[in-house]
Amino acid sequence: MSLLNARSITLQSLALLLLFAGVVGCAHVKPDQLDTRLANLRAELREEISETDTRVTAMGNRVDALESRATNLERELERLARELSTTVERLESALRFNVPVHFAFDQAELTADARQTLNRFASVIREHHPNYLVTVEGFTDPAGTAAYNLDLGMRRAEAVKAFLTAEAGLMADRVRAVSYGEARNRLVAPQRQGPGEEGWENRRVALVVDYVGDSHPPREQLPPAARG
Repeated sequence: MSLLNARSITLQSLALLLLFAGVVGCAHVKPDQLDTRLANLRAELREEISETDTRVTAMGNRVDALESRATNLERELERLARELSTTVERLESALRFNVPVHFAFDQAELTADARQTLNRFASVIREHHPNYLVTVEGFTDPAGTAAYNLDLGMRRAEAVKAFLTAEAGLMADRVRAVSYGEARNRLVAPQRQGPGEEGWENRRVALVVDYVGDSHPPREQLPPAARG
């Protein structure tokens, strides 16, 4: 049974109960007055049922539209991931795009290739839904201290955030930055680290896309030093 039919049946049952109460309460009212009151009550209930059904239908249409846009976004991100030889992970209520944006050892500057890739990512987001929250996750290789790497990961995430909002056309309030530094469970190649080219796989960012509607808290609550 659909939500619309269930709501209509519930309201119709309520209408019958109210009609019965009206008859009992008006047992000593003249027949013509009773008929008028019952007619008015039936009209009010029909109007309420109609308005409720309209609201339910509108809500269902909105949900269908949002699901369609989310499906289209996922399809386009997967297509882009195939072109870039990377992956998209499905999370509980989000997608993690393992964007191929990497950094030189102890650096947070974006390369020309990284800028081109981020532009393509941003164009997909703009086309398929402006209300997605993008969280830029910054990572490092395991060289250096954990505290330093947490800061370096944030500088990398902030560099990507700045590019996405200042040059790639995403809204500033829809992009956030976090750092995981050298988090062991997120290292791509745990035994590899710089200086030099060694460990480049770990010096990266990932882009997580959540659908949030008009507003939403950060997807992951990190310590103040790890948020931006």
